[in-house]
Amino acid sequence: MKKSKNWLPGDVDEKHAIESMIRVDHAGEYGAVRIYEGQLAVLRKQNVAQLIEHMLDQERDHLSKFNEQIVTRRVRPSALLPLWHIFGFALGAGTAILGEKVAMACTVAVEEVIDEHYAEQIETLKNYPNEKDLKKMFQIFRDQELEHRDTGLSEGAGQIRGYSGLSNIVKATSRVAIWLSKRI
Repeated sequence: MKKSKNWLPGDVDEKHAIESMIRVDHAGEYGAVRIYEGQLAVLRKQNVAQLIEHMLDQERDHLSKFNEQIVTRRVRPSALLPLWHIFGFALGAGTAILGEKVAMACTVAVEEVIDEHYAEQIETLKNYPNEKDLKKMFQIFRDQELEHRDTGLSEGAGQIRGYSGLSNIVKATSRVAIWLSKRI
């Protein structure tokens, strides 16, 4: 590992930092696909179904791109994918059972955390000039995640009783999932 003059013990080298980013983002996009699939399982015949299908299509595209990164860069995927398969669907279906606006509140909370997450990664990638394409991909995905957040807000996510509490719970669990998926 080539150490920069600002390197400190415990710092991660570029190769491992990129692998961690790809692992966690692959897991996150997988979980997002499962959340939207859970929402659609419940809300398929409701007014928001078309919006959810659009967001799901974008998340599937993101996942496809990370599947390519996993293979081409030979990155080990998260060992937690089976959990995200179950928990993602359960979160999507569980909030959708409570109504369209609750499902949208879930979307807003998740996407706000993902916005922060991608923003941090984009900032880190500024230190890696050979990763301009990855940085650009992250920026495109971040913009689409913000679009999903805005869709949820425009569909009345903030109007539900207990919005703040639900949002805080979903954000906390999303942050834990990110922390775990970077490592496991």
